[in-house]
Amino acid sequence: MSLSHKQKVYIPKEVRSNQYITAEIKVTDELLSHYPDYNTCYQTLSHTIFNLATEEDIRNIHVITNDKLPIVRFHTEAYCFPTAEQIVFFYNPQYHEAQTLHSQPGYRARKIKILFLATGDEIRSNSANFHIKVLSFLEKLAPQLPEAALKIKIRDHQHLSYDLFAKAKGNKETYGFKLRPIDLRYKARNCPLPDDHCSICYVTVKLTLSRKLKQEILPSHTDDYSPLYKKLEETFLQAASAKQLKQIAMVANELTPLVRNSKYDQVERTDEVQMLGFNPHQETQQFVSHWDGNHLVEMVNFIIVAEPKDCKDAGLGRFLNQVEDALKLLTSGLALDKSRESLIVRFYQHISYQTAK
Repeated sequence: MSLSHKQKVYIPKEVRSNQYITAEIKVTDELLSHYPDYNTCYQTLSHTIFNLATEEDIRNIHVITNDKLPIVRFHTEAYCFPTAEQIVFFYNPQYHEAQTLHSQPGYRARKIKILFLATGDEIRSNSANFHIKVLSFLEKLAPQLPEAALKIKIRDHQHLSYDLFAKAKGNKETYGFKLRPIDLRYKARNCPLPDDHCSICYVTVKLTLSRKLKQEILPSHTDDYSPLYKKLEETFLQAASAKQLKQIAMVANELTPLVRNSKYDQVERTDEVQMLGFNPHQETQQFVSHWDGNHLVEMVNFIIVAEPKDCKDAGLGRFLNQVEDALKLLTSGLALDKSRESLIVRFYQHISYQTAK
C-alpha cells in the first residue's frame, strides 16, 4: 500500500456530515444592567440576533439561555429534545431552517449561546465558508450589543458519521477522504485561525449490547454484569494497543461522553455527561473506563483520541485507518451480526478560540 493510500480513509458513501458553530457570550452584571429582568434581556437580544440572521442569510440559528449543552445529529425530520442538561437537535442540513430561543423563565444564564447550524449541500467542503459567514455575522452583531467589552468564545464542531458495517449490508460504495486538520483546511480557503486556538480530534463508537452478545458472555440469570464489561474492556484495550492508539476510553454508564483537553479543562461528571480528560502530549497510554457491574446498559461508547502527531498534514487519514483496524479487531472477537447490527463511528474535529468585541 502506497503512502498516499495510507493517508486516505475510505468511508461509506452514505456518510453523514455535520457542522455547527457556537458563539458564547458571558452574562455579566454590566450586560444585565441594561434590561429590567433576565427574560427581557434574552428576548431583546434574540430578536436582534434573528433579525440579523435573516439579513445575513443564516437559515438555522438558535439562542440558548438556559446553559444547556447543545448536541447536534442528522435526521430526516427536525426535532429538538431538551433534557435537564442538554438540548439535542436533529435536522437535515438540506431542508431544515429555524430561529428559536431556548430559555427558562427567571433563570440567570452563565452564558448566552448562539448556535449556528450549517445548511445546504457539501457541508464539509463548505465548512470554511460557513465559518467566515459566522465571523462576519458576529462582527455585525457586536455594535448592536449594549456592552462594549464583551468577549465571544467561538467553538466550531465538525463530524463525519457512518456505519462501519455498511458493506455487510450491501452498501459497498466508498469515498476516499484525505482528512486534514481544520486549521490547514481553513488556511487554504483564506480563513486563517488565531495562533492560540485550541483543537481536538477524536472518534466515538457506539456498540449496542444485543441479546446475542450478552448471552455469549454472561452466565444466565445473573445480576453481576462485570464479566461483560471486563471482556469488552480487555478486548478494546488489546485492539487499541495493537494499533498504537494511546488515548482511549470506554463509557458504559448511560452518560454522554465529552472529550476535553485535561491540560486546560476541568474534568468532571454531571448527571448526564461524562467528561473525559486527556493530555495530548502525554507519551504513555491513557485509558479511562466508566462502568458499574451492578447495572446493565443498552449501549457502550468507545472513544479514541488523536495525538498531536496525527493532527499534522494528512495524519488524520492514517489515524482513522488505525481506528478502523482496531475496531475490526474488537468486533472480530464478539458475537455480532454485521448484516443486522450497526456500529456507528463518529469522527469529530473541534476548534475553539476567544475573540474580543
